[in-house]
Amino acid sequence: MDLGRLLGETLLRARREAGVTQGEMARMLGLSRPTLNRLESASQNVTLRTLAQLCRTLGCEPGDLFRPGRVHWERSARARRHRAR
Repeated sequence: MDLGRLLGETLLRARREAGVTQGEMARMLGLSRPTLNRLESASQNVTLRTLAQLCRTLGCEPGDLFRPGRVHWERSARARRHRAR
């Protein structure tokens, strides 16, 4: 089981469903676009701090990030509020 690949698939699917670019999603997550790209392509491991940030912004539990299709994220008021912090 490749957890990096599962996380990458989940992030990519959620971003595409929401209709946002990597740059837009990265800003909302508090990450750089290259970091998000590396996470989506499973070429970088996620830190616990980043994992927590992903969960807060995407409104999910940590385990959901490793199950493609479980996270359905929208550019919601929640994401915009979090970005403003």
